[in-house]
Amino acid sequence: MISLCKSCGRCCKLFLINLSKKEFDSGVYQAKFQGDNLYLLDQKADGSCIYLVNKLCSIHTWRPKVCQNFFCNSKNKKFEKMIKIIKEATYVRNKD
Repeated sequence: MISLCKSCGRCCKLFLINLSKKEFDSGVYQAKFQGDNLYLLDQKADGSCIYLVNKLCSIHTWRPKVCQNFFCNSKNKKFEKMIKIIKEATYVRNKD
């Protein structure tokens, strides 16, 4: 299934992005080793991904694998909790 990003930027604001060791070791991404095989992309002061610019991924063509695999209308069970969090955040934002 091919999905188009709605460019809301919520996934980049709500979740930490964990790189693979290979991605981290490449030196391509601004990231920090957090211990226990946890390699996280750097974040801005507001907690969003360092590469999120005007609701768009500034590294979209070479974004990490975890970002390539996620889309917010996925039917994959492993993303159910994340999708629920995004929908709840959307509801709260639209309610204001």
